[in-house]
Amino acid sequence: MGGMGFFDLRSTASRFRFFAVLEALSWIGLLTGMAFKYLPAEGNEIGVKIFGPVHGGIFVLFVISALLAARELNWPWKTTVLALASSIPPLFTVIFEVWAVRTGQLGELSANASKGSAAATPTAS
Repeated sequence: MGGMGFFDLRSTASRFRFFAVLEALSWIGLLTGMAFKYLPAEGNEIGVKIFGPVHGGIFVLFVISALLAARELNWPWKTTVLALASSIPPLFTVIFEVWAVRTGQLGELSANASKGSAAATPTAS
């Protein structure tokens, strides 16, 4: 693989990782925007107006990347459901991605992780 690391989007697994992290970051932006809208007495809606559509678009891209990963990486239906459900609670896409790498669900990303550390070895479910 090239030296691009996180931004190397040539494989389905790396695209899935990229959109999982982007989805979590967009959640942070949206939650921050919501805090500025609802916490002060005279709230400011600009954060929600910016991050709402951004988060929505990234959410759609994450769902598409999850479905493509499920098909290409031959995920069992339970893994696919977990991936899709991880997009609902804030930041869970990253938690799912870490789990998927550790349990061998993300193809070459899982293989690379297992070469790097014993912590990435799949555990009994």
